[in-house]
Amino acid sequence: MKLLIANGHLIDPAAPENTGMSVLIEDGKVTAWLRPGEAAPNDAEVFDASGLLVAPGFIDMHVHLREPGQEHKETIASGCAAAVAGGWTSVCPMPNTNPVNDNAAITRYMIEQAERAGLANVFPIGAITKSSDGSELAEMGEMKAAGAVAVSDDGRPVPSAGIMRRAMQYARDFGLPVIDHCEDKSLSSGGVMHEGRVSLLLGLKGMPALAEDIDVVRDILLAKETGTHIHIAHVSTKGAIEAIRRAKNEGIRVTCEVTPHHFTLTDRAVDGTRTSGRNSGETQTDIRVPYDTNTKMAPPLRSEEHLEALLEAIKDGTIDAIATDHAPHHADEKSLEYDRAPFGITGLETAIGLAFNELVHKGVIGLERLVELCSANPAKILGLEGRGTLKPGSIADVTVIDPSLTWTYRNADSRSKSKNSPFDGWTFQGAAVAAFVAGRLAYKR
Repeated sequence: MKLLIANGHLIDPAAPENTGMSVLIEDGKVTAWLRPGEAAPNDAEVFDASGLLVAPGFIDMHVHLREPGQEHKETIASGCAAAVAGGWTSVCPMPNTNPVNDNAAITRYMIEQAERAGLANVFPIGAITKSSDGSELAEMGEMKAAGAVAVSDDGRPVPSAGIMRRAMQYARDFGLPVIDHCEDKSLSSGGVMHEGRVSLLLGLKGMPALAEDIDVVRDILLAKETGTHIHIAHVSTKGAIEAIRRAKNEGIRVTCEVTPHHFTLTDRAVDGTRTSGRNSGETQTDIRVPYDTNTKMAPPLRSEEHLEALLEAIKDGTIDAIATDHAPHHADEKSLEYDRAPFGITGLETAIGLAFNELVHKGVIGLERLVELCSANPAKILGLEGRGTLKPGSIADVTVIDPSLTWTYRNADSRSKSKNSPFDGWTFQGAAVAAFVAGRLAYKR
């Protein structure tokens, strides 16, 4: 099968030029870039990308697909449907399934379920410790052989520096990055939002920024000592960013990701105030109600100074990737009181819209940097050969974006089984309009 994605604006860090280039795909791989006027094979199917951006398939390094064990919240099939609708051709599910993905059998099961769905690629992340209980190391080598691309205990961060040190040494020997949700539970236990003025006014127990900062510093020191690649998940604090920036300057193997909700919203969202953007002054008090549990996530929405630090780190290159931390929950669970509701929101279908609204259209970053954050860098961090680029010979995962399309997101229309997004009713400019996985059209808007 031959496919020509024609006349688009190619955005690829490996591309010497872009406007008007066409991408020729044969048997699931990119075979050539054609300049305007160059002849294409007569038997190629044509997808006209005039006026659209054509980018290497976006890779979400951090999702929760809930299968096996919590299929009432999400299945691998429904999560992958939401992914391609959001422009993500590959997703990396965290191991907090039931049972935990701490062995090769579960890793293989997740990949097989994704193959049956025939939508996005799934590259599982295995557990660091058995059952993610922080004590005995999981069989990392077996999980890697089965298809795992990294290890993490995700929302149950390894509390012992000794165990984490051994885990890093073990992961290094298998060439696996260690991904850590950095949170010192002795400081944050019982907290439900960012500790600060807003939590005090609302009477909610806070989670201090220090809880994240301390664990980030610990992991960086362990990475320096072991030579292991540490990846900091969903970084959210100014202190963590400063520590990561210093570590990179010292040549320590550390990378990090940021979520769209952390570079868009502050803790004011919990009291019903929407604030959006860098010093934008866009404050609306009539569109939300206080204590909306769709503003509850971990790490929590932080105060303005932390959001500003994240935006600066996105701009200066300190942050390596954008990841959604897509965390679906059933409506009954999110309908509980704020203290009792689970942490997490859905994010696969709103991420590109938020990135365009808050980063591209406001001049924080350009289009090539967006592709680095969503495609090239995640592929590099996870060692996904043949992805993160559209150069000839690469796997033909392609995200096609209309940067000027104005649209409104509705929870009710989501392809996810769960509808727990704080962005219900938000209007965006910029959206994925098509996603190709190995040259096959997986989604068209």
